[in-house]
Amino acid sequence: MFGLGMPELIVILIVLMLLFGAQRLPEIGKSFGKTIQEFKKGAKEALEEPKEKHKS
Repeated sequence: MFGLGMPELIVILIVLMLLFGAQRLPEIGKSFGKTIQEFKKGAKEALEEPKEKHKS
């Protein structure tokens, strides 16, 4: 995963906890997951759109 090992991920998590607080991390993770999901959905729709134009 991007060349990051377990020690690097732990350091990143600690820094995030210091910046945002432990209560906000799940909320931030949830919103990040929704953003990724919407991006994938938009990319999939963009790829399907040209196929539909060729069928007409």
